Amino acid sequence: MNILSLLPTEPTDTLNQVQAEIAAVAQKLSITPADELLVELINKAVSFGLKVLAALLIYTIGIWLIRKFRSMLGKIFQRKETDATIASFVQSIAGIAMTIVLIIITIGVLGIDTTSFAALLAGGGMAIGMALNGTVQNFAGGIMILIFKPFKAGDYIESQGYSGTVSEVTITSTKLVTTDNRVIIIPNGLMSNGIINNFSNQTKRRVDLTVDVEYGSSSETVKTVLMKLIEEETRVINEPAAPFIALSALKDSSVQFTIRIWVNADDYWGVYFDMTEKIYNELPKHGIQFPFPQLDVNIKQN
Repeated sequence: MNILSLLPTEPTDTLNQVQAEIAAVAQKLSITPADELLVELINKAVSFGLKVLAALLIYTIGIWLIRKFRSMLGKIFQRKETDATIASFVQSIAGIAMTIVLIIITIGVLGIDTTSFAALLAGGGMAIGMALNGTVQNFAGGIMILIFKPFKAGDYIESQGYSGTVSEVTITSTKLVTTDNRVIIIPNGLMSNGIINNFSNQTKRRVDLTVDVEYGSSSETVKTVLMKLIEEETRVINEPAAPFIALSALKDSSVQFTIRIWVNADDYWGVYFDMTEKIYNELPKHGIQFPFPQLDVNIKQN
């Protein structure tokens, strides 16, 4: 038995195959005339040049179509009187997305594999999205606010524990100016997910006042004096309801009356403060006093 026949032949076969391929290439180079090599190079150059021209043509036409599409979007937003901020944002996002698709198509025309390129873009987009999670949420909140418009510049609102007049609504945040002239900037992500109390959404508002008087005061006298003050206030209106006065609670040290009157939204604070001052000045003139906290102490003697 031949001992060499028992040894593996794969390495030898592989080496022989490589040597054969090298010899074939060398033979081709030595046999092929120089003009045939030149023709082959020219053919490849022409083919690549045609691909480049096709890619440039596709890219140029694509850029033109993207500009036309953005212009068409702008006209649609203008016709529907869409907020300028959201119109610009949507146009920019649409333009960027279409440009990325156009670049991928152009690269594919050149014969370059775009699978890995697209996967890289997707991975990068996910990474950026995770890193800018809060910012993306604010962007989304800003779009919701600008589309559904729960408030607008000039409205007096209350949200996230702050109240003030809306001075500016951007794509990421809302700026409030409080009554003491502080500027509060609230992220739109919080605004869109929280409760918003818009005091300017309606043309009329109800003024609610509570008045505490001491025990022993006549309820009819209190109501009469309060109603007279309401009738003298010209800014009070009878729509959607007439003025309302009621004895609402018997507290530890006082009797409480509730007043509800309707006014135009712009007159709310003026009526609120003026009525409070008038009540304070007028009730004592009719023998009605405001109570102080009282505590009865009973001492038991043995």
